[in-house]
Amino acid sequence: MVAKKSQQRLGFKTGEHVVYPSHGVGIIVAIEEQEVAGLTLELFVISFEQDKLTLRVPVAKIKSVGMRKLAEEDEVQKALDTVTGRARVKRTMWSRRAQEYEAKINSGDLIAISEVVRDLYRSEDQPEQSYSERQLFEQAMDRMSREVSAVKKLTLTEAVQLIEKQLAKSPKRGKTDAADAESDEEAA
Repeated sequence: MVAKKSQQRLGFKTGEHVVYPSHGVGIIVAIEEQEVAGLTLELFVISFEQDKLTLRVPVAKIKSVGMRKLAEEDEVQKALDTVTGRARVKRTMWSRRAQEYEAKINSGDLIAISEVVRDLYRSEDQPEQSYSERQLFEQAMDRMSREVSAVKKLTLTEAVQLIEKQLAKSPKRGKTDAADAESDEEAA
């Protein structure tokens, strides 16, 4: 039923790292043909080692699902510069901001993900994060660090350290910003 096909389709080839928006960085392990409901479909088989997940994506759906090649070196640098910037936290209810952060993370856009990392980062001397804030921060940090590690050919730990070093350079929030963030939390 499953037959191996050629090793390249639509500019993607086997053994190549790709970004699938809702799962992060994976590797194309094969391009297969499979018969489903009497139709023959060509599928990219993408492996996400860290999640122990294998995804089969129809070649025809690549554009609509937003699968893309890894970011270029200059885009990674732009993302690292983004996390160095000042946190921009909107004065809306937490539930609304959480939805926006989730949408940015699942967009697969490295710059949008780096904005979430920047906005949710808390240094040691800042107030504790809520559980949901911490979860979103860790999810964004994980996605960003995996792509940075794949592009810069670093280990995942080295990529996390590089991002944390950039975050440490960001301007510190003042006491008024921290108090505003707390009042936003209570409003949510």
